[in-house]
Amino acid sequence: MTFLKTIPSCVVGIDVSKATLAVCEHGKQQVHVIANNCRSIRQFLSHQKPGLFVVLEPTGGYEALLVHELCAAGIACHRADTVKVKAFARSFGRLGKTDEMDARALAAYGSDRWQGLPVYELSDQHQSDLAALVARRQDLVSIQVAEKNRVQAPGCASVKHSCKIVLACIRRQLERLDQQIESLIQVSAGLSERMATYQSLPGVGPRTAIALMATMPELGTLTRRQAASLAGLAPHPNDSGTLRGYRKMRGGRPEVRKNLFMAALCASRLKGPLRDFYQRLIANGKKPIVAISALMRKIIVILNARMRDKISAMS
Repeated sequence: MTFLKTIPSCVVGIDVSKATLAVCEHGKQQVHVIANNCRSIRQFLSHQKPGLFVVLEPTGGYEALLVHELCAAGIACHRADTVKVKAFARSFGRLGKTDEMDARALAAYGSDRWQGLPVYELSDQHQSDLAALVARRQDLVSIQVAEKNRVQAPGCASVKHSCKIVLACIRRQLERLDQQIESLIQVSAGLSERMATYQSLPGVGPRTAIALMATMPELGTLTRRQAASLAGLAPHPNDSGTLRGYRKMRGGRPEVRKNLFMAALCASRLKGPLRDFYQRLIANGKKPIVAISALMRKIIVILNARMRDKISAMS
């Protein structure tokens, strides 16, 4: 992750919607609204001074054009965590929500926290396509589970027949997506190398490797603590006074944690150091779910270290 090394000359918060962008410069109350299209964004950026730092929120993909134009113009930007920005705004007693208020909050957040905000970097096209295909596949799998439950439930025969037709269509689409994902990995040397590295660890199969490549492309550029935290596998303390509460994993990316669960189950049964690690935790009195969670964290730390070594060897 890359961070700004010098204080930005100007911090701008941009609230993104489907049709418009609400733009606010920190220190100024006035908010400008421009169209969310290429021409308006380029015209806006042409009048900006060097040292600009833009803070925006992810908005279901509607921010993609803005981010692309910012990176093309060499302007540093940060895609902020919506929960963090909302908590920051509420710390000032601001409970309302409008596009103008959100733009001001983003500008203030960027001005206050710029040193700890990673600068967004565009991923290559293969990585972007993989993420989109894997996300679509996961959507279809969720629909498939719902339709299977409806088929098995008692009810109208016509409804069951409709569900079976939908399931057949979903199966065909899943097969097609799997072929597209496989072809994409084959034509990309970077993705092929990364997948081979991931699968070198016992318990990590093709499906888990693909999911990790799509949902956590930062592996290899993080410290072990950053990797565990980003994956949502870091145990957070819950202590107060003499009370030592139960530590829970929270935050991070839940989709990464979900994909690693099955990998950890497999690794706990396969012969190797990961199974020995799991059995040692069980022998020390740890609950099975706690031992599996620790194994998930160990897997992500090992994969991050292997990718880091691979990147270092290539550079």
